[in-house]
Amino acid sequence: MAEATIGGGAEQVSFTEAGLRFEVDGEIATITLDRPERRNAQTFATWSALADIGDTLPGQVRVVVIRGEGPSFSAGIDLRMFTPEGVPGQGSFAAVATLDGPALEQRIAQAQRGFLWLRRPEIVSVAAVQGHAIGAGFQLALACDLRVLADDAQLCMKEPALGLVPDLTGTKPLVDLVGPSRAVEICLTARTVAAEEAARIGLAELVVAPGELTEAVRDLAAALLATPRDAATATKRLLHGAPGRTLEEQSAAERHEQAARVKALFARS
Repeated sequence: MAEATIGGGAEQVSFTEAGLRFEVDGEIATITLDRPERRNAQTFATWSALADIGDTLPGQVRVVVIRGEGPSFSAGIDLRMFTPEGVPGQGSFAAVATLDGPALEQRIAQAQRGFLWLRRPEIVSVAAVQGHAIGAGFQLALACDLRVLADDAQLCMKEPALGLVPDLTGTKPLVDLVGPSRAVEICLTARTVAAEEAARIGLAELVVAPGELTEAVRDLAAALLATPRDAATATKRLLHGAPGRTLEEQSAAERHEQAARVKALFARS
């Protein structure tokens, strides 16, 4: 069993102890949040294990699926982290709050590493979301390139209601997908966004019945793998860079990527 460091400390825990399962089948890797008795609530160990998976992802993997065991995708942060005792063996937010500013930001950066790698151009990440996706759960879904929702999915950005901000890389994709005004409304009201609305405002690519979620994600992964890997990587790189470029800059990026693809394709003939 691969090991994951908790919060940058010396103690190590397995993926099982962190509440995760990790499986690779050919070009598809599946990460399962596996604490259904706590609705897959996340801890420091969860984020560290996610980062560890990103650091050691086998090179043949092209599609990463993130799913939740049981009725919920993830109900967010384990509420024990808000107590003085915290999560056994992992501490609490109260303990982390005693760190000085730079050290505290470094701890947050360590947690963010578990989410950031899901945007890498050489993979396509897919969140398979059923039931609750609250706070950190919503942000984990937002970290993925694509979201397939069961029609019972409920999305909620809970952090502001708890006196916090969303800090697990979720604010930028939320704004990119729904715009700043809608993002403000969703975050500051901490309301629930149901699956139908999520699809309508751009938070989901597909909504299916709960019993069809696994098959729908499997079909999507097969369709994604039908595109040649190098072309898919270059195209994702272009698309992710587009919001930060002018039309002229994006045109130049297209030329650069296409020249490389043409040379690679016809050099073999």
